[in-house]
Amino acid sequence: MLSGVYFFSFALFQLPLGVLLDRYGPRRVNATLLMVAAGGGLWFSLAGSATELTLARALIGLGVSGCLMASFSAFALWYPAERLATMNGIAFASGMLGAIAVTVPLEVVLRVLHWREVFYGVVALTVAVSLVLYFVVPEKAAARRAAPLPVQLREFASLARDPAFWRMALCIGSSQLAAVSLGTLWVATWLRDVAGHTQAEVAQVLLAFNLAMIAGYLGFGRIADGMTRRGRSTLPLLAGGVVAASICLGLIVLGVRTGAIALWCGFFGCTTAVVLSYSLFSRRYPKEMVGRVNSALNVAVFVGMFSGQWAVGLVLSLWPQTAIGYAPEAYAWALGGLWLMQAVGLAWLWSGRRLFR
Repeated sequence: MLSGVYFFSFALFQLPLGVLLDRYGPRRVNATLLMVAAGGGLWFSLAGSATELTLARALIGLGVSGCLMASFSAFALWYPAERLATMNGIAFASGMLGAIAVTVPLEVVLRVLHWREVFYGVVALTVAVSLVLYFVVPEKAAARRAAPLPVQLREFASLARDPAFWRMALCIGSSQLAAVSLGTLWVATWLRDVAGHTQAEVAQVLLAFNLAMIAGYLGFGRIADGMTRRGRSTLPLLAGGVVAASICLGLIVLGVRTGAIALWCGFFGCTTAVVLSYSLFSRRYPKEMVGRVNSALNVAVFVGMFSGQWAVGLVLSLWPQTAIGYAPEAYAWALGGLWLMQAVGLAWLWSGRRLFR
């Protein structure tokens, strides 16, 4: 719950965030929210109870809720449509550098510093980024010409009536339910409980997974932009990536242990294809709506992340714990549930593929 509440507050703010991004522009909105994140990080580092930790974690989620969507909005304002998938991939890959920082580098730092001291450093970096965004990053003139709020809300309603949106939202939400709930939490316990890795070995393997995701974000983005320039839909590329990820996860669920690390790398690398949905929908709607469109999709993503982290924990807790963690046999059921959700989301998207022509 402590881990998942970050995603819950993140998701809760996505719809208001979309309105703010389209109304005030990504630069100012993101700079302001990052100061909220810094406040949450400081509270977390000073917290003395589980309740304080949970509330501070939620505040951090709220504060960083605009980072990715602000990037996507800025890209839509500054770059042509045939470059959006690559630019979005760069944004995701940049985020993965943060994920890499909390694998081996953080494990080394924690040998000499307390986790609270590490948080002080994170807070300082967050404040610095906020100041750079506000005082250094240029503003795109088009970002200041926003429609009146009632018009923005009516446009939001039109998005909700688009059947293609709901199919894509379920697909991306169910896929990220699997990938992010595992990548941010449960794959580390799998490596410990099932594969028998030590904490240092887990950090090293997580580094490999994050590198696979960086390659996936950049690779799928480049391929998608090439397809866009040739006038081809990127939907088959998105679906193909999710299919490949599902095959890798399915083999792990079935108990394949030879080459399991390679299968995990394949799963995390291929599941990044689902983020092509953002560039696909950015081209489907006017630039003036890109903040609301992307943030609405992101609601499904983060509801999936929160639900996935929480649900996997519930399933694993049904078995008696071992001396080191969760029962190894419980993981087949938990991962199998994630696989099924991902497969259902992809099947429903593909059954409505004509909506994306």
